[in-house]
Amino acid sequence: MIDQNLEYRPLGQTGLSISPVALGCWPIAGMTSLDVNDTDSLATLRACESLGVNFLDTAYAYGPNGESERLIAEAIGDRRDNYVIATKCGIHWNDQIERVINGRPERLRAECDESLRRLNTDRVDLLYLHAPDPETPVEESAGALLELMQAGKARSIGVSNFNVDQLERFHAICPITAVQPPYNMLQRQIEQDVLPWCRHNGVNAMVYWPLMKGLLAGRLPRDYQFQPGDGRAKYPMFHGDEWQKNQDFLDELRAIAAECNKTVAQVVVNWTIWQPGVTAALCGAKRASQIEETAGAMGWRLTGEQTARIESALARRGEPIVRSAV
Repeated sequence: MIDQNLEYRPLGQTGLSISPVALGCWPIAGMTSLDVNDTDSLATLRACESLGVNFLDTAYAYGPNGESERLIAEAIGDRRDNYVIATKCGIHWNDQIERVINGRPERLRAECDESLRRLNTDRVDLLYLHAPDPETPVEESAGALLELMQAGKARSIGVSNFNVDQLERFHAICPITAVQPPYNMLQRQIEQDVLPWCRHNGVNAMVYWPLMKGLLAGRLPRDYQFQPGDGRAKYPMFHGDEWQKNQDFLDELRAIAAECNKTVAQVVVNWTIWQPGVTAALCGAKRASQIEETAGAMGWRLTGEQTARIESALARRGEPIVRSAV
């Protein structure tokens, strides 16, 4: 049953309300996650509605052939109006399965149209530019997305992985409803610039990596060895001294989780969705049990004392080494 205490949040001026926990649909694309299959992916998507998670985040590039978007369409069927769907354009895979960033207007229009076909809808609720293209002026990409919104193909427009200068330039051409940067307990750089910009301009912040690719879920033991093909193995936070410092920090989170009768992941996501300026946390999942767990971060709040202990533990941990997704 949906918890009536959940605090849904407005998506800009669209009149739509979104859950503060969103389902991130990159894992079900099966490109960097292991043991992904359509049965589990569809069950994950179908679990969202009863959990109160109405916000689905995907992208044209989530899968070499749009696997994520196609699975969303299959899972929600004729219940489209029960969901708020965000997708992204501006990144695709070439024939060698190499990532290509392309923000040229003609490419953005083509990707938007293909995403609508895959999603079996005539309009997405939020369309992001997935990343700035160094070969295309931000203003040109902004103009193309503005035209797509004016044509009724997107209810609102957002950008992902932008700095403040790029945000200003884009926003001058096309009103930004949402930004999507990485953000979590160990990766807080946007508190200095992007989040204040969002608060000043009334822009939603939908943050990805709230669990730092599973690290902050607290389930990986100190001696964990990655399986071949696990994309997380390339990130420094999973190795050496960084890994041990992160495990020490997780010990404090485990103690707080026990006090709350919650899991570590629920504590981490709850902390995230109550940070000033954060609208929603995008929580990736490839099994229904995973989104069931992170949905449990909604409907309650850490105490001030618990939040202060988290800050103290972070100070003891020291500055982490992180890596950007783009």
